[in-house]
Amino acid sequence: MRENYRDLRIAILGGGTVGAQVAHRLLEAGDELGQRSGAGLELIGVAVRDLKAERSAPIPAALLTTDAQSLLVGADIVVELMGGIEPARSLILQALQSGADVITANKALLAEHGPELFAAAAKVGAQLYYEAAVAAAIPIIRPLRDSLAGDHVRKIMGIVNGTTNYILDEMDTKGLSFDQALKAASDLGYAEADPTADIEGYDAAQKACILSSLAFHTAVPLADVYREGITDISASQMDAAKRSGHVIKLLAICERLVDPITHQEGVSTRVHPTLIPRDHPLAAAHGANNAVYVEAEAAGPLMFYGAGAGGLQTASAVLGDIVSAARRHVVGGPGVGESTHAGLPSVPLAHVESRLQISVIVIDQPGVLAAIAGVFSEHDVSVETLHQSGAMGPAGSEQTATLVIQTHLASEARGQATIEALEKHPVVVSIAGVLRVEG
Repeated sequence: MRENYRDLRIAILGGGTVGAQVAHRLLEAGDELGQRSGAGLELIGVAVRDLKAERSAPIPAALLTTDAQSLLVGADIVVELMGGIEPARSLILQALQSGADVITANKALLAEHGPELFAAAAKVGAQLYYEAAVAAAIPIIRPLRDSLAGDHVRKIMGIVNGTTNYILDEMDTKGLSFDQALKAASDLGYAEADPTADIEGYDAAQKACILSSLAFHTAVPLADVYREGITDISASQMDAAKRSGHVIKLLAICERLVDPITHQEGVSTRVHPTLIPRDHPLAAAHGANNAVYVEAEAAGPLMFYGAGAGGLQTASAVLGDIVSAARRHVVGGPGVGESTHAGLPSVPLAHVESRLQISVIVIDQPGVLAAIAGVFSEHDVSVETLHQSGAMGPAGSEQTATLVIQTHLASEARGQATIEALEKHPVVVSIAGVLRVEG
């Protein structure tokens, strides 16, 4: 088939860690990838900011340019690996409008402008590929879009940020503090100089937005994704998790459910630190690895696990998309658009039912347990387990105790009202931490 089809022209926008690896692999294994595709693959250029910058893999100088727009002319496949919103958004739109297929790993752009980009692709029959935008080398986009297209996905729980998983794993397995684990992540190159996007959950929220939109055939706005980071996770919470047989992970949770207030089916998309049982498949994701756990009506539980970051790993997903795009050119026909036919509303977090683990520091005196139990009862939140440990306060202060209380399912609204009431109660010194429980 390859001999009967012209070579396909590929332009890469961005020559950073991933872009350099993709370009190097295309040059090194282009013939083999072409045989898999059914057409020759010709790399026509790589757009970069600095022609003389060091690369993670060698790229011939003749292929480098600072003029990204010039590469779009005549390109059949455009690979966007620049990151950020602009000029990536404008260049992708220009490429799609010219009829080129586009491959991107830009999770932030897809979370903010996905519907606009998919609409532009559909208008001209082009295709937008984005396997590398979530969990790098782990194949999750194609399984959700294609393999499970005939099924009914109920819920996705994903560890989709390697930096936070490494930090929490170090805290759990080695007893490090958050600051110590963050430093270790930085020393190994897992954490950026400014780790805010990772540790505050922004990166995971963008990926959750993409997964939720895809799984539930609904355009989920990034603004509707609830987000919490891991900066407040303490050693005492880690210890409490171990005592209860759990581990703490930052999870992206995408769930299709019936809103108990409106009684309409909707989508809940949220990112927050979560307690999961140590025998749950997600608990086995150690280090900087990612894992995505999918619950589907017919297929049942499915687990996807592997490297969620890294230049080579992300390049693997990009190259897979390049082969898919090339095959589509050879076969012909319009691209397959994203399905948003369900149009489900987003369910506010306050309406979602959760199990909570609340750590409360109280004055250690008779009647405290009854008083605390009364607060939960007043807000119709049922206590499942309670663990008490003593802890002396500073010299001259009252003796205190820590209560770790795990609830049965209750609406987030009732749970938050309970926490607010506890904070104001005279026997409560402080709320030491609140975690949600899954699994």
